Amino acid sequence: MLGSAGGHAQQKNGFDLQSALIPAEQILRGGPPRDGIPAIREPKFERPDSTQPWQPDDLMLTWDGDGESRAFPVGILNWHEIVNVQLPDQSLLITFCPLCGSGIGFDPVVDGRELSFGVSGLLYNSDLLMYDHQTESLWSQIEGRAVSGPLAGKSLERVPVRHELWQQWRDRVGDRARVLSTDTGHRRNYRQSPYGNYDQSERLHFPVSKTSRKYHPKTWVLGWSHNGEAKVWPFPELARHEGALRDEVGGKAVTVHYDPDVPSAELRDENGALLPATRAFWFAWYTFHPDTLIFESN
Repeated sequence: MLGSAGGHAQQKNGFDLQSALIPAEQILRGGPPRDGIPAIREPKFERPDSTQPWQPDDLMLTWDGDGESRAFPVGILNWHEIVNVQLPDQSLLITFCPLCGSGIGFDPVVDGRELSFGVSGLLYNSDLLMYDHQTESLWSQIEGRAVSGPLAGKSLERVPVRHELWQQWRDRVGDRARVLSTDTGHRRNYRQSPYGNYDQSERLHFPVSKTSRKYHPKTWVLGWSHNGEAKVWPFPELARHEGALRDEVGGKAVTVHYDPDVPSAELRDENGALLPATRAFWFAWYTFHPDTLIFESN
């Protein structure tokens, strides 16, 4: 279904939805205008030290590269949602949707062209719709694909990231550690979430197309898709399973490692390589993957 009506282009927050791949009526304004939530375009990184406000159990989205590791505090991501990172040997797009709890890393290069991203102020299935500055195409964060604009139908390649606690990450990576600075160019209280107790409430702020009451909507899950098959591992189920869990998705052998202290989980292939799985709220995974297989402990 195209996002057009009566042959006239629909626009929201200045984005043309005439040829959208999703129904335009399901693209909702989240409240702030385009760039009202400011993406970080020139991030600064620092060595961890006592001047930073993070406590040992503060949550980080972390990425490991060649010889280095970078942490993106969720306290910052709650206010900015997107960080465009340019490294000497590669670029990185870090995204976080507080409404879905989904922290996802991407390679921002599409068809040989490097894109930079901002926050559109629009949502689809309660999830962040990003936009690229080069073409103003809208991109679904959880799907990782453009849903409107010149690049509609194109996809971003996912980059594996972890969810770790501040002290846990520092202990793991040692001298390789660099953390996103609170010197973002914006005045925000990064110790306080603008979303209150949203992650405990059953209430969703915005409607979604598919729902399931199998779990509390904000139950943490790890999901992954491969060869057309989607599977999800709810954390309450993983908590009842002892040790690493061997499983299979789309014919590929995988291992799930659950960490109740975060809580988080990692998905690895048969060689131990980290896979780009999605940690998110149950409602968010299900609305984008209603046919998902579900791991249930015996």
